[in-house]
Amino acid sequence: MAEAQRHCRENYQDLVHIRDLEDMETLKTLKRPMPSQAWIGLYVDIWRWRWSLSNASFDKPGETEFRLWRSGQPNNGLQEENCTFMYIHGTWGDYLCDTPLKSICIDVRGPNTFVFIDTMMPWIEAQSYCREHHTDLAMARTMEENQMVHALLPYNVVAWIGLYRDGWKWSDGSDSSFRNWKTIGPVTGSTKTCVAADFSADGLWEPLDCNVKSAFICYVDFVPVSKRVVKVRLEKSSSSLDLNDPVVTEDLLKKLKQKLEDQGQNDVIKLSWKKQSDGKVFHKEEKETKKRRDEL
Repeated sequence: MAEAQRHCRENYQDLVHIRDLEDMETLKTLKRPMPSQAWIGLYVDIWRWRWSLSNASFDKPGETEFRLWRSGQPNNGLQEENCTFMYIHGTWGDYLCDTPLKSICIDVRGPNTFVFIDTMMPWIEAQSYCREHHTDLAMARTMEENQMVHALLPYNVVAWIGLYRDGWKWSDGSDSSFRNWKTIGPVTGSTKTCVAADFSADGLWEPLDCNVKSAFICYVDFVPVSKRVVKVRLEKSSSSLDLNDPVVTEDLLKKLKQKLEDQGQNDVIKLSWKKQSDGKVFHKEEKETKKRRDEL
């Protein structure tokens, strides 16, 4: 799927996103013969969790990566268990977001950092309540914070905290919630995190291993697009790091994309590296060039 996505982005716009049944019917009218399966732009990153209160000013190095999952959790990546609750012993589990649970808010302005909410609400309602009456759903970015949150839980009670994941996402950043599943495959330990349309089954969708080779469908919107080339200079943290390694360049793009998403710009900005004539993205800067620049 990664190769299909790259081809679509270089030659069209992206892998196709499907907003409704009308889009699905349009796909069925494409030039025949249609392949039995074809990648569409839907995928899930089952390990990408984030806090509801996303603000770098609150975070110290390493805090956003702190996790205290209970053994065997998270365990339901493909079945929409995209919200996190705290167990009675202080560890965490993933659960269906529509389930009513009690919750814990964080209040960065009040006398108490964390506040227990004794009302049963789905995760999204708990988030709205915490944002209206406090700051947000609770974060537990360190063991100390986790112990503070856990101390508020009454005996034998579990509660929502602010960690969640986006679940299924479209490659181009669009937010359509339309789904057309044929089946939802195995969950625990599954590698089936990309989606293909099965045209031998009326175009219904099924999760596949992202490394499977398949036909694919691109799309292009005929709207004005403003492009800007920005030159960047990077300082390597290790002399052995190859900045032109496809894995490294892809990881850098993901980190830049995350920065933009945190600023709410993920739907309007697309990022890609511009390769130079020799096929490389980065070139080592000569010392003499740096010296001349410093003299200027």
